[in-house]
Amino acid sequence: MSTLAEGSPMSAEPPIDRSGRSGSVGLVVLLAAALVGAALALSFLNGEAAQPWILALLAGLSVIGVFALFAGAVGLIQFASRGGRDDLGGAIAATSDEGVLVTDGGGRIVFANEAYLDLTRADGPAGARTVERVFAGNADVAEAIYRLSQAARGGKRASEEARVTLPDGRGAWFRIGVRPVERKGGRGVETIWTLDDVTRERERHENVFQELQHAVDFLDHAPAGFFAARGDGAIVYMNATLAGWLDQDLTQVGAGALTLSDVLAGDGAALVAAVPPRPGAVATEIIDVDLKTRGGRSLPARLLHAVAWAVDGTPGASRTLVLDRGPGADVSEPLRAAEVRFARFFNNTPLAIATVDARGGVERTNAPFAKLFGERLKDASGDRSIYAGLAGERDRVALEAAIAAAAGGAGDVAPVDVTLPGDGGRSARLFVTRVDDAEGGEAAVVYALDTTDQRALEAQFAQSQKMQAVGQLAGGVAHDFNNVLTAIIGYSDLLLANHRPTDPSFQDIMQIKQNANRAASLVRQLLAFSRRQTLRPQVIVLGDVLAELRMLLGRLVGEKVKLELVHGRDLWPVKADLNQFEQVVINLVVNARDAMADGGTVTIRTRNVTAAEVPAFGHRGLPAADYVMIDVEDTGSGIQEEILDKIFEPFFSTKEVGKGTGLGLSTVYGIVKQTDGYVFALSEPGAGATFRIFLPRHTAAEAEEAKPAAVAAAPQDMTGRGTVLLVEDEDAVRAFGARALASRGYDVIEARSGVEALEQMEAHGSAVELVVSDVVMPEMDGPSLLRELRKKQPDLKIIFVSGYAEDAFKKNLPDGESFAFLPKPFTLKQLVQAVKDTMGA
Repeated sequence: MSTLAEGSPMSAEPPIDRSGRSGSVGLVVLLAAALVGAALALSFLNGEAAQPWILALLAGLSVIGVFALFAGAVGLIQFASRGGRDDLGGAIAATSDEGVLVTDGGGRIVFANEAYLDLTRADGPAGARTVERVFAGNADVAEAIYRLSQAARGGKRASEEARVTLPDGRGAWFRIGVRPVERKGGRGVETIWTLDDVTRERERHENVFQELQHAVDFLDHAPAGFFAARGDGAIVYMNATLAGWLDQDLTQVGAGALTLSDVLAGDGAALVAAVPPRPGAVATEIIDVDLKTRGGRSLPARLLHAVAWAVDGTPGASRTLVLDRGPGADVSEPLRAAEVRFARFFNNTPLAIATVDARGGVERTNAPFAKLFGERLKDASGDRSIYAGLAGERDRVALEAAIAAAAGGAGDVAPVDVTLPGDGGRSARLFVTRVDDAEGGEAAVVYALDTTDQRALEAQFAQSQKMQAVGQLAGGVAHDFNNVLTAIIGYSDLLLANHRPTDPSFQDIMQIKQNANRAASLVRQLLAFSRRQTLRPQVIVLGDVLAELRMLLGRLVGEKVKLELVHGRDLWPVKADLNQFEQVVINLVVNARDAMADGGTVTIRTRNVTAAEVPAFGHRGLPAADYVMIDVEDTGSGIQEEILDKIFEPFFSTKEVGKGTGLGLSTVYGIVKQTDGYVFALSEPGAGATFRIFLPRHTAAEAEEAKPAAVAAAPQDMTGRGTVLLVEDEDAVRAFGARALASRGYDVIEARSGVEALEQMEAHGSAVELVVSDVVMPEMDGPSLLRELRKKQPDLKIIFVSGYAEDAFKKNLPDGESFAFLPKPFTLKQLVQAVKDTMGA
């Protein structure tokens, strides 16, 4: 530590300064020896011979002297040892409070100021030592000096602080620095050491740190809780008192592990986030909420919440004082206890509540209201207004009228259904009541119920009811048409059997049969929509199915449309009717092709979707489960929003008249639904459309049911023998069936209903070997007839005939019941083949 008196001027002349001695003693001795040698040489010459040499020597010395004078005048030669030094720089270094030491390349001292001698306790200039020697025996600073010396030798600057034990036993802190300097003219590299006593600075820092530690300790153990948070709600500090209340680990605070939603129960975080902004200012709000402990227990508290707002209204850092208002706190006063109970009821009710003034300005909200409306309560001026949270002008007008009525004293105000702005189409129902004891500017109380899910369910239920009603109608129509088509196709077969191909009428009959088959195809599509068609499900891998179908799809889309298949990896198996699934893909691809008259791209994508991923798709009505997803996407003109909900309805089509039946998408809908899957249409006008199908994942543990084929390949011999009871309420179908079977050698007994069939069985007894019965009949249907027949003839064989799917009536039969099935419409060969196969079994 320096012993110089404070305020006394320091000498500009340093105690040690050898920086100006650039000459050499050896050169001086050599020059003197040369002159003496020249004089001795001249002494041996006689006067006349020495005369020219003496004159030449004197002339040379004169020239050297004149040259030296001129060189000194212009500064080329320095006559004094200090003339080449920077006097100002030297004076600054000499008078510096910081000790300065300069050593040359050999470690010799070149310069040292008075402060350095004082700090190193040197006894005058003669006692000056280098820094390494000063601290050589001091273990506390030896390592630091070594690192600094190494840095200097490497041509680097360095600085360190070290604690030094002084000779008198006292400790002191020194800041030691080193830097190499290269002198001009190639005179070598010198090292500048600086030494400064920073003991007082260190002591001041330690005192400040101790005071800060005391302040933190006081805050940590204060009788109130405290926390600080960033603008995004992440808690960066929490005192020990609050951590104890919440049973939180303080090591988790500050690393982003805790947020406001972690410590505030219910929607308390939304209530804190709804504090009205005050741009460019610090706003303090009093908020009554429930805290949430790590174990889930609630603790009532009052927050004194201060937020620093940016100029643009963005929330910044917040500081919050937390007052415990729980049972153990000092809330014994009846008024205060009632206030705590009210705050808890007000914020924890599932009903969103707010008070508003006559202009719709929001005065006070509870947590559910803040969560429901959120940032939408801020209008253009930055004030909180309930009208800013509405999507349409019509909703605003209706709510203004309701608030005006309540402010005027009306006691019965009709609820208002409103739509909230933003994505997702959220909606709410608002109930407005008057305020009898208004405080401040409060004019009405608004209660809000989130009706988004309710409206979605209502719309979904209405759509489901509509589709079900249309499906029942389509199924009923299809059933009746099947009876008609069965008769047409059957009688066509009877006529064709009696006409040769050369007969002029043969082609006319073929045209009748072909058009009947086309009509049967349309009926099958209606049955597919109504989910009453017969499916033969099997375990399939969609990637393999689509790969095999690609060539056909390529021909369907043509040259102007590009087809792309993007297969997901390791697709799960699904269980579906292979032919029907191919029909689904074909219908969607053809539909996409027709939407791109000028060409484009059809992309088919497949991937696995886990149950955890289902909510991210946002499809209402899609339960969480494992699915295989198929997307059929086009780059066409898209589908208008107003018709998006109608595209799966039968006979609805946007194509020109004559260019479509309107049954393609309805068929897709029915097949997917009957396979227990889901189909959704996604589109934006001008941005193409995507049809997304979810088929449930099939697991090998499920029981596989081998269903008999509806029709086997036609054998060569179509004749047979035996007695067949034919039960059919449609006369035309029954007559055709009887003639077809009789023409092939069977004895046929006819019955118009199930009751008549029982009478025929009583009359013929065991002679009947097979019963061919319609399923849907008046008085007694097919399954009821079967149960009655089984009572007397348990082994009687039966074939059910129906235009509906086999599964539609199988559930009405006892478990394990054996029967064959023949779907309508059927041909003569199909009927005879089914009878022959069943009787021969």
